[in-house]
Amino acid sequence: MPTRDIAGKTVQVNDEGFLTNPAEWTKEIAAVIAVEEGVPELSAAHWKVIDFARTAGASSGSSPTLRQITNGAGVTTKELFALFPKGPAKKVARIAGMGKPEGCV
Repeated sequence: MPTRDIAGKTVQVNDEGFLTNPAEWTKEIAAVIAVEEGVPELSAAHWKVIDFARTAGASSGSSPTLRQITNGAGVTTKELFALFPKGPAKKVARIAGMGKPEGCV
């Protein structure tokens, strides 16, 4: 399994750059990945979504879908696309240190 140094920590990733062990995730890693995903700064609204995704993923064992994020985090689809442009569910999962959501290409 490939590894990568992010924010001074070596983590395991898959071929698409998703962390394979959510326990290796830190907020510092999230900030670096966010910049790579085109989100230069994580606001309180971003963290609300990321924290929901991590909690939902920990209980279900998989990354939440776009609909699960909007319903669970209390944001509209439009707001989610504004926070995480161009593929928000996939970006949220990657920034949150989780696997790629099912159904994402």
